[in-house]
Amino acid sequence: MGNFSYLEPGKPAIFKDQYVTKVNECIVPFTEGEKGEIGLIGLPFSKTSISFSQAAEAPKAIRACLSGFSTYSGEQEKDYKDVKMIDFGDVLTHPTSTDETIKRLYTSVKEMVDKDVCDRYILLGGDHGVSYPAIRAFQEKYGTVGVIQWDAHHDVRNLEDGGRTNGTPFRSLLEGGFIKRDHLVQLGIRDFANAKKYHEYTKEKGVAVYTMADIESEGIVHIIKREIERLSGLVDFIYLSVDMDAVDQAFAPGCPAIGPGGLTSRELLCSISEAASHEKVLAMDIVEIDPSKDFRDITSRLAASSMLHFMYAAK
Repeated sequence: MGNFSYLEPGKPAIFKDQYVTKVNECIVPFTEGEKGEIGLIGLPFSKTSISFSQAAEAPKAIRACLSGFSTYSGEQEKDYKDVKMIDFGDVLTHPTSTDETIKRLYTSVKEMVDKDVCDRYILLGGDHGVSYPAIRAFQEKYGTVGVIQWDAHHDVRNLEDGGRTNGTPFRSLLEGGFIKRDHLVQLGIRDFANAKKYHEYTKEKGVAVYTMADIESEGIVHIIKREIERLSGLVDFIYLSVDMDAVDQAFAPGCPAIGPGGLTSRELLCSISEAASHEKVLAMDIVEIDPSKDFRDITSRLAASSMLHFMYAAK
């Protein structure tokens, strides 16, 4: 058979500009001996969500959106086409057992970081419950952890009413001794979105809590700079946990718990860039996106852009 002039059997018909490199072109699957700057893993689990959620579909949706972004930063006047991302794939979750799935998530993240083939890592949830096993795995590998959490909610609900859910990861981490009291920073806590009991719990534990009113008055980048500097003197590494419902529903309609009065997309992106520029920031998870609730992939695209602002932050 001869070659086709315009057909590529088995491949999508996608326009290719010879001068443009898309982010998805820099992704390679994990193979033994392969090294890269960024490690990527999907944590497709949302059965612990207290509201109906198909966030398990988010890793696939976010990956697909990476093809809409180039590797060139005009603001930095730098092309990041040589930054390699190693994709470790998605964790195979258990069909019925939550405990078994949490164990699998922990084991898979631990096995990924134990390979020591990447400088930094991005983890795609899933609901916010995946942060509990993920942060535990990083903490065991790298030592004392500081966490910056973008979230409308405290996520410190009691475990008596429903066990481990997407509303309990930071209570589980605090009470399990995986995070020390003042090593957790919460950004974007929204009014009329939390119970008094849980607000008091964070205060009693010594968590640094910044509400949307605080962000409005101080500015999110200023807060990030101060807290990163404080944490860097206390911990071995810093982990960023981005619950997309911290973002206003106008910019993130694909979250199960949308609401008004949250961050703008620009506030999210510039705060991630500021945090990721610090040398102690090692990993970031992105959680709580339900593609079935999204509109034109607005929320998944914002998540993909968040990945870029983490990966390509000027250090």
